Amino acid sequence: MLRLRETVAALASVSLLLTPAWGASSSGLGMLVYADRAHVGAAPASVGATIFDGDKLSTEPTGSVQVRAGAARLLLNGASIATLADDNGMPAATLAGGSVTFSTAKSNAVSVHVANAVIRAQNDGPTIGQVTLLSPKQLVVKSTRGELSVTVDGDTRVVPEGMAYRIVLDPDAEPQPRAASRGPQGPPIKAGRSKFVWYAIGAAAVVTYLAVSEALESPDRP
Repeated sequence: MLRLRETVAALASVSLLLTPAWGASSSGLGMLVYADRAHVGAAPASVGATIFDGDKLSTEPTGSVQVRAGAARLLLNGASIATLADDNGMPAATLAGGSVTFSTAKSNAVSVHVANAVIRAQNDGPTIGQVTLLSPKQLVVKSTRGELSVTVDGDTRVVPEGMAYRIVLDPDAEPQPRAASRGPQGPPIKAGRSKFVWYAIGAAAVVTYLAVSEALESPDRP
């Protein structure tokens, strides 16, 4: 009987070594639902692939890739680069080049980071926004549905629905052309302590089509 117990214990130990540690693996931040001339790291992106914390997505000039992350969708347009991360339980995309469009029905479902700026939905409810990087310190934020919040070092400004703003971070360190000092909506708006300035550049144009039905129909749908 003792011999039998020792044999069973040995077999159990071997099975534990051969069994993958599924419980130790992460469930990931999201899943690729569309990919065309896109990459995850150095590998080609493929529909159905899981995106994990720290994965870098990139697209070729005529490519695009779309990620479903919880109650949000992210679309990376052509010639764009973004790294996805877990920001205290919320998917976050750090844009390093190009443009990203996001949709959600929850204010805490997703955020987009550019340098020290954080862009997200201002309120719960259907929201579609787009962030385009012009330079390391300049970006354009558009809202085509709902309001967006732009936060820089604790100071938050709201982009109304249907509006687009060019935002300059650390304006004292980057002189602005005289021609850019006045936009269709008036002179540039300075945030508190001049952490950033923004210029209204008119109504936001319709962004590239984004399959947002699942994200917008119900905040609780995966």
